[in-house]
Amino acid sequence: MTARSYGAVLCDIDGVIRHWPAADALERASGLRPGALAAAAFAPGRLQPAVTGAISDEQWRSAVAADLADACGSRERAIAAVRAWSDLVPVVDQEVVALLRAVREVAPVALVSNATTRLERDLDRQGLAGLADRVVNTARIGVAKPDPRVYRIAAERLGVAIERCLFVDDTAANVVAAREVGMSALHYRRVDDLRRTLSPLLAEEEPEARER
Repeated sequence: MTARSYGAVLCDIDGVIRHWPAADALERASGLRPGALAAAAFAPGRLQPAVTGAISDEQWRSAVAADLADACGSRERAIAAVRAWSDLVPVVDQEVVALLRAVREVAPVALVSNATTRLERDLDRQGLAGLADRVVNTARIGVAKPDPRVYRIAAERLGVAIERCLFVDDTAANVVAAREVGMSALHYRRVDDLRRTLSPLLAEEEPEARER
C-alpha cells in the first residue's frame, strides 16, 4: 500500500511524539541505582493493570513506591522519589507534531497509547489534546498493545477500514501486531522515516491548499 491510499494514521505517543528525560539524578538522590524507577514501574506485573485500567494511575504509582521502599530506606523516601519521577515533563518532538497536524488536513489521526488514566490530563497540559481526532488510551478500553483488539478499536473509532490504516510505533512488537491485523505499519526510529513514509499523503494537501 502506498501512502496515497492511507485512509488514516494511527500514532503511538511515548517514544514518537514525546520523550521522557532520564531519572538518574533523582534516583541517586533517593539512594536508588540508575534505572530502578523504570524497572519497578514498568515490570509487566506492575504495569499491565495500570495500562488496562484495572487500577488508576494513582494506585499504580503508590504500588511502585511500596515496591521501592526497602531500596530507598523508607516508604516516605520511596513516595518522594516516585512523586519526583511523576513530576518529570517529557520533551515533545515538534517535528512529529507538525507532521501529524499536516496529515489531519487530508486524513484522520488517532493517538494510540498504552497509558494510564493520567494520559488525557498530561496531553492537555502539554498542548497535545487537540492533535488528533481520537485518543485511544488503553486504560480506557481495557486492553493494551499488542492485543489485536486495540488496533481494531482505533480503526473503528476513526471509521476507517483496517487495511487503509497506517500505524506508527517505536516498539517492534506493536508494529508486528498491527501488520498482523492488516494495517500498514512503520517501526519508528527517526523523524525522517516518518516524513518519508507520509510524504505522498502530505503531497495531497498541496493542490487543495492552492485552491483555497
